[in-house]
Order: sequence, then C-alpha cells, then structure tokens
Amino acid sequence: MSDFLSRRRFLAGAASLVVPKRGLAAPAAATTFHITEQRLTIDGKTAPALLINGSLPAPLLRWREGTDMQVTVHNHLDVLTSVHWHGLRVPSSQDGVPGLSYAGIAPRSTFTYHLPLRQSGTYWYHSHVAGQEPRGMYGPLILDPAGPDPLPPVARDYIIFLSTWTDVLPPWIASNLKMDGDYYNFRQRSVASLPMEARRQGGMINALEDRLMWSGMRMSATDISDTSGVILSYLLNGQANMPGWSGLFRKGERVRLRFINGSAMTLYDVRLPGLPMQVVEADGNAVQPFEVDEFRIGVGETYVVDVVPEQEKPYTIFVQSEDRTGYARGTLTPRLGWYGPVPPMDPRPVRTMVDMGMSMGPGMKTGMSMPGPDKADSALREIDDPGPPPLSVENQWTDPHPTNRTASPGDGLEHTGRRVLNYTMLRALHPQPAPLPTREIVMHLTGNMERYIWGFNGRKFSQSGPIRLLRNERVRFRVINDTMMEHPLHLHGLWSQLENGQGEACPLKHTIISQPGSVMRFLVTADTPGRWAWHCHLAYHMDTGMFRVVEVL
Repeated sequence: MSDFLSRRRFLAGAASLVVPKRGLAAPAAATTFHITEQRLTIDGKTAPALLINGSLPAPLLRWREGTDMQVTVHNHLDVLTSVHWHGLRVPSSQDGVPGLSYAGIAPRSTFTYHLPLRQSGTYWYHSHVAGQEPRGMYGPLILDPAGPDPLPPVARDYIIFLSTWTDVLPPWIASNLKMDGDYYNFRQRSVASLPMEARRQGGMINALEDRLMWSGMRMSATDISDTSGVILSYLLNGQANMPGWSGLFRKGERVRLRFINGSAMTLYDVRLPGLPMQVVEADGNAVQPFEVDEFRIGVGETYVVDVVPEQEKPYTIFVQSEDRTGYARGTLTPRLGWYGPVPPMDPRPVRTMVDMGMSMGPGMKTGMSMPGPDKADSALREIDDPGPPPLSVENQWTDPHPTNRTASPGDGLEHTGRRVLNYTMLRALHPQPAPLPTREIVMHLTGNMERYIWGFNGRKFSQSGPIRLLRNERVRFRVINDTMMEHPLHLHGLWSQLENGQGEACPLKHTIISQPGSVMRFLVTADTPGRWAWHCHLAYHMDTGMFRVVEVL
C-alpha cells in the first residue's frame, strides 16, 4: 500500500471534471488505467482507497461516438478487479462483470478492453467487484455525438459527480447490516415522537394502528436508507461540503451541469436554490427540455441540466441525502472564494401506508390488458408470471395493491412547494416507434430486513436461473416492488424504455428507480446477444441477492 494520497494530486482529479469544449476534445484511440490502493483522508475519515490513476473520482474520459477505443487496465492490487462501462452498449465480453461476461482482471495482471462506441451522452465507469466501487473505483465518461449535438450550446460544462466516503470498510458494513438491517438507522420512532405522528395521521388511534401495521410487516417506517450520515460523508466531485467544490461562471452564461450518482447506497435530492434547472438529458439520452427546481437521482442514474445565473452572486449546489442525515455541497460562483448560503435540510421522510399501497382497494388496482406469453418455448414462459412470491425468510411482505408511481417525485418530495422532477416528465427528444411486446415478464422485488436478504421473486441470485430472451424479441418487464425501499434497477447491455405515458416519446434509460409499493413497466428489445446483469444498484442489496442474469439467445 502506498503512502497518503497527496492533496495536490487529489485536487488535480477534481479539476479534470471541467469538461472542455467539444471542438477541443481530440481523444487518443487508447487509454491506460493503473489501479492502486492508497490511504486517503476525506472529511477526517482515513481509509484505504482503491483508485484509478490516483484520483477520486477517477479521470474524466471524453470519447466520440463512432470510434473504437482501447482501455488497458493494469491491476496493481493483490485481488481481482474489473471496470464496468455503466450504460454503454458494448459487446458482452467487454461489459466488465467478473464471472458473467469475463473472468475479471487477475491480481498483478493487465487486461485490455475493446469498446466500439455507438452512442453519445453522459455515462460513468466503475468496478463491478463487491466492495471496490464504494472505496473509490468510479469515474465519469462523456461520449460526444458523431453528428450535430442534440443538446444546446453552453459557455461552460461541468461534471458533478456524487458519491460517499467512509472509514468503515464494506465487509464490516455488510456484516453489521446482516446482524441488524437497522444498524445505521438512528432515527427510529419512539414514544416521544408519538404525539407528532398522531397530529399528522389524524389521531392517536390512527397513529397506533399505523405502528401496529408496520410491526406486523416487520418493517420500519423510518428505514429510508440502510446506511446513513452516521458513517458516511457525502461527496461532490470527491470533496466534502466544507467548503466544497466550486465552478466559475459569468453572469448570463448558460452553464451545463452533468450529474452522476456514483454512490454506494445513497439516493440524492438536488437543487440550486434560486436557480431553475432545465433538464436536457437523462441516462445519456437527450430529452425534450423542461424546467424543474429539484430532482431525485438514484444510484447509477445521470441527469444533465442547464442553468443561466442572472445575478453576479454565488449559487449553492445543494445535494441532500434522501434520508436527510447529511448533504453534499458545491458552488457556482463568479469569483473563487465566494460561497452561497446553505439551506436547511428538509424534514426527514417517514414512510406511510399510502406509500406502500395499503390504502388502495381491490377495484383501484392499477393495471392494463397485456398480450399473452410467447408460446414458442416453454423455457421462456416459466418465469413470465410466477405470481406473488410466498412469504418466507427471504420475503417479508407482498404488496397486495401496488400503484403506478411514475408521476411521484419520491417520498419526501411531494409537498415541498418546489417543482420536482418525476418520470412522467421525461420525453425523448427524438420519439421512436414503440413496437408492441410479444410477452410480459413479471418480477417482484423482495427482501427481508431482519436477515438482510434481497432478491427477485423471493429468491436470492444463488437460487435463480437466467431470464432468457430470444434475439430481437420485444418484451415488457412488469416490476412490482414488495419492499419498503427504493431500488435503482440497472440493466446492462440493453436499453430499458420506461412506460411513463408518453407514447412513442417514452424515454430510454439504463437505470430506473422502483419506488416502494409500486408497479412499473419498461420495454426491452433484445438486440444484443450475450449474458447481461440486471440488478439493484444499491451495493449491499446487489451483494446480498438482488441480482439476475438476462440471457439473450
């Protein structure tokens, strides 16, 4: 292990997150990575970090659509590692998932990726070995379009990479969560909070009944995030919030901010008080521009927004964790050393039975008529609709009436008085015909907080076979979240076209948040052969079973 990472080199990595103008970008056809372990101190927390080329985040990669890139990775670690290209449509053998698409990069060895680039947009890359991404193996990636840029021109362009840092190593976090799923939840409901709950729920009887229902499901209404500010520092471009990262602007300029959530477990709520944001891209795909004051970004998602500061003053980039146990902070400023005010954090969310679909009657259940299953292959039909998974040690609860929550911005954001992004606002900039699917595959997201086991259809990954799709088959996935947590679901190698009510303008995404007690649908065209990972992008959910293989035959 090398000595402490020097602050000069660390800040050099942060400085690389300024995106040069497109005309100045002339990338070489090859890139070299060196993966090393170095002790790093951030926000007073010292731990061994795993770094790519010695910086956190790892260096910005800026490539061009239509080119073929080579990335040679030198693994200087004593353990296996990998690099996954999150959101890129590359051959399965280059996707970077050890044990699935290739063997991984052995200790003290070298591997070269060959990446044909056939898309544009904002993406990122990270290790796909358990416990490595949370320790620093992540970085931003921009693919410039081969033709005219679908996004409007801007004067300045910045990466805003969101992540977390802790001096508790991932195996210890996993062990503590296995011992108690609420290990890091220091905000449990108490006798003292009962009067407030009674006022909010219309009386003491309602509040007590609510507690009994949660107890009966063996869940906690305050369990918003499995990890929290108790152990985490929330980072923006690798820096904690005092004073945090700064980016310059001139009054009246159009400034682009490319947000990437590369944290291990944290959903973030993002706003710039006093400065509206125009959303122009989601998960690498251009969308019809629309204006918001705030958006929630799940782990693995990317959003690109443009802002136009009209006053010569600093604006705070305020990024609070979903559970309100802390925040990351940055500044857009006309002069270095100027910092804007930091707003108070919003009240912490508390789950309700409405959030979990418990207020819905049978006649109100959301649904629609779907085509029947493909009769060509019985192996394909076996997991099309397994029905609700049985209650077991791997599955605490089955939602009787899941609701479509694509129009909801997320728990804690529905009554802020601010304009908050929800998925129905996303409309593809260039609508495409959406062929009807030939069949529907129903998947339940399941979990047991007491044993800290997560899975699909009541099964861990080790108990599950692959989901098989025929080449070029069009399939609808219907995902029912039977848990009380959000799950950002990431499908490798294939686009997920989210059915959000926008017809042919339904957006393409690589990562979609499934909200608690909800049902969502997305369409997949199986146009890339191979074995692809599909998993929750919350690191400790994936590592404990919420992972499946999608095999395109």
